[in-house]
Amino acid sequence: MRVWFTVTMCAALVALGNLPFPLLAQQKTVKACQDEWRANKADNQAKGITEKAYVAQCRTGGQPTSAPTAIPAPPSAASPAPKKTVKACQDEWRANKAAYQAARITEKAYVDKCRAGEAVALPSTPAASPTEPTATVPSAASPAPKKTVKACQDEWRANRPAYQAARITEKAYVDKCRTGEAVALPSTPAGVPTPAPAAPPTPDSTTASPAPAPTATPEVRSPPTRPTPAGAGQFQTEAQAKSKCPADLVVWVNLTSKIYHFAGHRSYGTTKAGAYMCEKEATAQGFRASKTERRPST
Repeated sequence: MRVWFTVTMCAALVALGNLPFPLLAQQKTVKACQDEWRANKADNQAKGITEKAYVAQCRTGGQPTSAPTAIPAPPSAASPAPKKTVKACQDEWRANKAAYQAARITEKAYVDKCRAGEAVALPSTPAASPTEPTATVPSAASPAPKKTVKACQDEWRANRPAYQAARITEKAYVDKCRTGEAVALPSTPAGVPTPAPAAPPTPDSTTASPAPAPTATPEVRSPPTRPTPAGAGQFQTEAQAKSKCPADLVVWVNLTSKIYHFAGHRSYGTTKAGAYMCEKEATAQGFRASKTERRPST
């Protein structure tokens, strides 16, 4: 029995000695073999060694025929620069947005070229030369600004008697005045001036006796000189108006204010632009009685 055990052990040792050496070594795991292949992935792919074949050979203890890991060379001056991000390219375009828009380079086109590493030259913009402001000289042929309705009405009312005598109504005048048409002022005959009172004689300095004192004569107030009224039913004197309407009341109309006054009041026959008229005729033409005066009884 003892002899048989000794013979068995010797046979086992001889068998182990005949096994190949790689089998005696510890087998690598799949992950360790994959990590080795991936560490030299570019090299293994260049040699046509797939990851699966490498792992199978690595697991059996064989030495994969892969090239030694290449030491990366330092980047040379000719190596391409790293690509810029989209945001960095957009920021560059937006920093010179006006110039690129003037050169018709859109943001998208710029970003595409910038990402590809292509340099996009900044278009040169001509410096704006300051121009001296030139004064605008109004042309002689430019039309004059239109007058307002109120300005035209004021012009007509300032010469109301003359325009009424020429039968130019206020509305017709305003229409022509607003269109820029000149309306000639009708000529009115000037009033006859009243002669000035003679100066009293001066005493003769050579005579000894004083000259008798001149008798005081009441001052006659001459009516103010005014243009002859030429409107319908308008008269220069009160007598002319009374001969026209002996049965009606004669009033004094103010041609400017369109108000007529009664005899005995301060404004009767004294306003600058006025005429004597029959009351019915004055009312028919739009004149109205003064509110501060009392109409006398006929």
